[in-house]
Amino acid sequence: MRGKTILVVEDEKPIRDLLRFSLEREGFQVDAAEDAAAARLALAEHRPDLVLIDWMMPVTSGLEFARELKAAATFADIPLIMLTARGEEGDKVKGLNTGCDDYVTKPFSTAELVARISAVLRRTVPGGSDERIEFGGIEINVAAQRVEANGQSINLGPTEYRLLHFFTSHPERVYSREQLLDRIWGQNVYIEERTVDVHIRRLRKALAPAGKDNLIQTVRGTGYRFSATPS
Repeated sequence: MRGKTILVVEDEKPIRDLLRFSLEREGFQVDAAEDAAAARLALAEHRPDLVLIDWMMPVTSGLEFARELKAAATFADIPLIMLTARGEEGDKVKGLNTGCDDYVTKPFSTAELVARISAVLRRTVPGGSDERIEFGGIEINVAAQRVEANGQSINLGPTEYRLLHFFTSHPERVYSREQLLDRIWGQNVYIEERTVDVHIRRLRKALAPAGKDNLIQTVRGTGYRFSATPS
């Protein structure tokens, strides 16, 4: 499981720093956020392999944030582990019922935490182990997150990959910028709509060498469509 990215969402800096140090020492890449708002921004920039969430956080609790992630189509398949001092059975059931994959009670050892993270990652394969999506000469290997167009490898950033995955899964439909923000970045993420245009331009640029940039069509006054039919 070494090399996998973990997003740690923990409001107490000493614990957050300790988790980062311990997980990086075990070979994981770590992104850290002090609350749900910062975690949303981190998710918009980079999709982690697993999210470790502290239950007791200000403004938006870990439980509420876990529900939010599981309700967002873009992030629902990311495994979650709840980290908390609440060890009662009722609390554990409540945490697992939100869709969390595991529950670690404080205090815990680094060895226990790493073992639980590794176990969750082993049994969780986002998108299915062999799922492929093909449209308009573009092929996406979902498990490997590899993209090819006419046999040519396409290198994409994480946000551009999520955009392309969404478009190829929902072709021939027009989506507004607001709808794309909700689907790609998740609801309640406060990002300007023009951010969508920036990533659309990046995606078109990446697809241009294979001649597939014209699949992304601008629908004036509305948004974007992914289509193999000329507009």
